[in-house]
Amino acid sequence: MTPILTDLSIVEVAAFIAAPLGGLTLSQLGADVIRIDPIGGNIDFTRWPLNDEGHSIYWAGLNKGKRSVALDLRSPEGQEIAAAICTRAGEGRGIVTTNLPARGWMAYEALAARRDDLVMVTLIGNPDGSGALDYTVNCASGFPDVTGPGGAPVNHVLPAWDVAAGLTISTAVLAAERYRSRTGKGQKVTLSLADVMHATVSNLGFTMEVEANGTVRQPIGNDLYGAYGRDFSTRDGRRVMIVAISNRQFRAVGEATGLADKLAMIGALMDVDLSDEGGRFAARHAISAVLEPWVAARTLAEIREAFEGTGVLWGPYQDFGQLFAEDRWHSEANPMFGRAEHHGIGSLRTPGTPLAFGAVPRGEPGASPRLGSSTEEVLAEDLGLPSTEIARLKDKGVVSL
Repeated sequence: MTPILTDLSIVEVAAFIAAPLGGLTLSQLGADVIRIDPIGGNIDFTRWPLNDEGHSIYWAGLNKGKRSVALDLRSPEGQEIAAAICTRAGEGRGIVTTNLPARGWMAYEALAARRDDLVMVTLIGNPDGSGALDYTVNCASGFPDVTGPGGAPVNHVLPAWDVAAGLTISTAVLAAERYRSRTGKGQKVTLSLADVMHATVSNLGFTMEVEANGTVRQPIGNDLYGAYGRDFSTRDGRRVMIVAISNRQFRAVGEATGLADKLAMIGALMDVDLSDEGGRFAARHAISAVLEPWVAARTLAEIREAFEGTGVLWGPYQDFGQLFAEDRWHSEANPMFGRAEHHGIGSLRTPGTPLAFGAVPRGEPGASPRLGSSTEEVLAEDLGLPSTEIARLKDKGVVSL
């Protein structure tokens, strides 16, 4: 972990992607993140994919570097312990993140009554508090209707809105904590998953285009909207994406392939300006017709050699196995990656934070914990409970060690 946020401690009461990813982002920057789960794990504890022993690789990936506390959250004693952890005294503490219903002991008002400068970041579904998931938000976003060749909506497998919301949660924590450090005041911050989608769709111009121009974006397959870019099949059955957004990149494609003269003829034949992104988009089918035979005659390795160092913007299509085995940036040659021992799964290639800070070194990536592995430590060191009381709570089934 990169030691930037070592003075912060966040308590996470969450499940699935968005809030755990927010906590993971902060943990990878050195924050102490305590995840509180019910005994036996929350609803995401056995989420696929699983290894042969039934341990969730998904859960391990999202909870690296965190301390795990397992409590009987239905019992008054378990709720009291959880609330005490959330509201521990000390600078940099008193920060809670959740995407679960924040009511009862976990309501902001209840926790703020124990610590008046509490910061609580809560992720909800729709702005009115009704439920929503990434999958229900995404289908309404318009993106499935412009993904693919058209004819039917295409659900991509990337939980984009959960990812964006998770990163926004980490931003919210840092912004609210900075406000607290200036004013001494805590606050509740509410983030709607649907609002993350609506803001993004508008920020990228998709719905602003509707209002400004009266047009709705249409599907164009793997072509790049408003510029030149398309996928091609290689001689050895792989596929590559070639993109030219700038004039320099378009010239580089012509020079690297030896097709510069043929590509230059397209402008005059079609009466378009190939020095303009819009012109290249209008002529995309003709440009692709020139490039397609060149790519089809070569293997992926030959294309890589031809494009190396030329300034051509390109990339190979890869499945997850090819990404793991072939991509040099998805290996320990990339300083972001190292190895970590994940409970129940073993030693795996594991990423730390994508951020590289000049003032502090990149630490080793965090490992995923055993559920409840830090319960005793947090109760003893953070809450000051004696070992006899911890033993009593364990025997009563209030805590799991």
